[in-house]
Amino acid sequence: MGVLSGLGNLGLGNLENADVFAQEKKEEAAKKAAPEPKKMTIDDFVFDKSYSCPVCYQEFSNPTMKANKVKLVGQDSDLRPKYDPVDPIKYDIIACPHCGYAALSRYFDKITPPQAKLVKSEISSSFHGIKHTLDYSYDDAVERYQLALGNAIVKRARSSEKAYICLKLAWVIRAKMEALDIDLPDYDTQMDELKKDEMELLQNALDGFMNARQTEDFPMCGMDETTVDYIISVTAAKFQKYDVASKLIAGILTDPKANSRIKDKARDLKDSILQQKKQ
Repeated sequence: MGVLSGLGNLGLGNLENADVFAQEKKEEAAKKAAPEPKKMTIDDFVFDKSYSCPVCYQEFSNPTMKANKVKLVGQDSDLRPKYDPVDPIKYDIIACPHCGYAALSRYFDKITPPQAKLVKSEISSSFHGIKHTLDYSYDDAVERYQLALGNAIVKRARSSEKAYICLKLAWVIRAKMEALDIDLPDYDTQMDELKKDEMELLQNALDGFMNARQTEDFPMCGMDETTVDYIISVTAAKFQKYDVASKLIAGILTDPKANSRIKDKARDLKDSILQQKKQ
């Protein structure tokens, strides 16, 4: 006697021998037969893009992020964006492997003949080359940002450009700290050193942007005045320069051109500063 044999009395004899879990078995068999989804690799996110160096005029390829391949998953208080599964900030330096000229992507082609001459004299003359790889470690990214900062110093770049490199390098250092393996025997030592490096870079970014704000026009590094003022404010607050931060926050909150997003962040920062002052 089958578990459904009684259905024949109801005119449903066709169901008397039905397998109770036939559909589930069919779906499970289909899952086993289906090919496994393709595992994503770095090639799905990064490709080698060709460039012509404006200093030595040689052709080279540089790892570049593919558009719209990563997902924005968050943002730090100082506007550092967080992405998954690859961090595009690691790939924002273009570096010529022949002469050592390197810069943020937005500035790479913006170099004058006198600046190129300085790079050739003070960078290219002793440059030993740089490793080429698509899959950057954070150490690879740090090395390229350091090279870009060295170039910016040598070519006497504007304060804003040097400040922006320092800010983004601080973000790379922060990301490296977040990814650091807690089981490393020298984890605490590495964290202390990285935190020190991050704060030094943020201090340089703060000094650079404050100077640029007095001497340069907007937009600055692709940012409008309220965005730069906010970055200065949140960075100044990290160093307990609350008078600087509060003054700029007040300007943001009363600026009719400032968008609601940046005003909301400024209000949050204002509240945070009030809490820190009470401690």
